[in-house]
Amino acid sequence: MKPKLLIVEDQFIEANNLQMIVERAGYSVCSIARSVPIALEIIEKEKPDMVLLDIYLQGPLTGIDLAKDLAEKKIAFVYISANSNKQTLDAAKSTRPYGFLVKPFREKDVLVMLDIAWYGHQQNQEDIFRKPQQISKTGNKSGELPNIVGSSPNMAEVIRNIKIVGTADTSVLILGESGTGKELVAQGIHRLYDRKNKQLVVVNCAALPANLIESELFGHEKGSITGALYKRVGKFELAHGGTIFLDEIGELPQDAQVKFLRVLQEKEIESIGGHPKKIDVRVIAATNRNLEDEMAGGRFRIDLFYRLNIFPITLPPLRERGTDVLELANHFLTLYAHSRVKKSQDFHSRWLKPSGNTAGPGMCGNWKI
Repeated sequence: MKPKLLIVEDQFIEANNLQMIVERAGYSVCSIARSVPIALEIIEKEKPDMVLLDIYLQGPLTGIDLAKDLAEKKIAFVYISANSNKQTLDAAKSTRPYGFLVKPFREKDVLVMLDIAWYGHQQNQEDIFRKPQQISKTGNKSGELPNIVGSSPNMAEVIRNIKIVGTADTSVLILGESGTGKELVAQGIHRLYDRKNKQLVVVNCAALPANLIESELFGHEKGSITGALYKRVGKFELAHGGTIFLDEIGELPQDAQVKFLRVLQEKEIESIGGHPKKIDVRVIAATNRNLEDEMAGGRFRIDLFYRLNIFPITLPPLRERGTDVLELANHFLTLYAHSRVKKSQDFHSRWLKPSGNTAGPGMCGNWKI
């Protein structure tokens, strides 16, 4: 059963558009509120399950003020805003929303975000009645995410987020320091969705030469650029039907960011010298940079950030998950021990051949060298 929604938005047209989107998808909207006091009255009377919440509203109180009340009442909420001020974003993030939609929003993004937010809220409600050890032990069943190791509370949350978004065909932004396992998380997300039988194309944006980025990502036609003796298929087209993982997305120059934004918005690519072509690809991006600082410095596009940031996953560094050290040590010990045994078996099968003779010159036991 879909949750009952309250929309808190002071712009009539946007609130009305949002209501039509969610009601077409089968959600019920109990009301629309234009200010925090009105919203509180409706919440008390209607008991909504989830709130779609703008940040700036009529009156002195903001959506961030209301979010604190919603958190206390255990009501899920998702921000809807066009604001990009870093201080405001930091304040909004501190309230731990279940999602953040940027205006103007697409219908698909709204519906995916609501599904993810409601699932996440239900999981959190279940976790309230479970001990942290239970959450960790049930986090990663054998075979589901074989390369994600760790049962600390931090990693239990990461694993849970992977499972939540793995079944949703939406963009994912993976954040974390170098070495925290961002590519492993991307692989885990890919293998949990219908696209798992298709290709996962990995692109390291930091390694792309500046003058070849467009060609690498979108391809080029024969003769379209100097030295283009053959047609080149870009990474996005190679990933058609599957997933593309753009590592170090923060390294993309702004002109490439513009073209990438079009892919996200229109699901369309255009090779150099070619024509627009529809593409079916899931985008997972990752960075070790603080993209909010990059936006503030004018180095990363705000609209691109919000298109990617539909579902962020933040990976903790090892220093914040000390209880995972032994698990990781055992994992790598088993991995490399198995690798050495296999190499040893390969050596014996290739170089040591059985012989019926006893040991003698050129012999080692009953094996002929």
